[in-house]
Amino acid sequence: MPLSPTFGTENLSPYQVDSRREIISLLKGLQNSNQLISMLINGGSEVFITSILEVDEQNDIVIIDSAPDNMANERIAQSDRVSFEGLLDKIGIQFAAGKITRISFENRPALQFNIPGSLIRLQRREYYRINTPLSTPIKVSIPADIDGRIVVLHLTLVDISCGGIAILDEKKVLDCTIGKTYEHCHLDLPSTGPINVTLQVRNSQELVLLNGKTNRRIGCQFINLSNSVLSGVQRYIMKLERERNSRLNGIR
Repeated sequence: MPLSPTFGTENLSPYQVDSRREIISLLKGLQNSNQLISMLINGGSEVFITSILEVDEQNDIVIIDSAPDNMANERIAQSDRVSFEGLLDKIGIQFAAGKITRISFENRPALQFNIPGSLIRLQRREYYRINTPLSTPIKVSIPADIDGRIVVLHLTLVDISCGGIAILDEKKVLDCTIGKTYEHCHLDLPSTGPINVTLQVRNSQELVLLNGKTNRRIGCQFINLSNSVLSGVQRYIMKLERERNSRLNGIR
């Protein structure tokens, strides 16, 4: 099944993996690291958060966690095409499935599909994204026109790269029209201090979490970032990377 990439508009064929052994290895990597992945149906209009429970090479199947409600699982099962996106270490992983079957796995509802014949493995070193810590959430202050008056919204930062950020809008009040630009936004990065940025909305997704709650994830691009601000963002990303590596080394 040909892939319809959502990582960007560029040609991703050079990043396509066709080796079954490598595909299985990447899928098992997502499983073993307990990575959450996005499951998209209806052309990306509905997004559910799931995880890989089992990669059964002998029976050629992948088993994933089900959506939180019965009607959502039925829509998934009736979809002609379901797309998946995840992040394994620094590598973006994307694949698609045709028919998805509802099953029971270890006495709980689950979904099953055939191991894909190909997937996309994409690494962009220049715009490497890293998740920000959930234990100490960072807020992004965005002045927005809400019902005719300017209100400063304080939204949670999800991840950051030198190209932009992703934020969560739990109350779904921010205008997330593609191309919408917000000036005079404030991003308070630990050890770097507050920085002023201009953000442009590039994408948004309605997320259905495993607990049934919904949220809105908005991807924004930095506009005309100064060299000094870019250096601050780079320093913060390097700090997060060092902390992540320290935790990994501590586990080992």
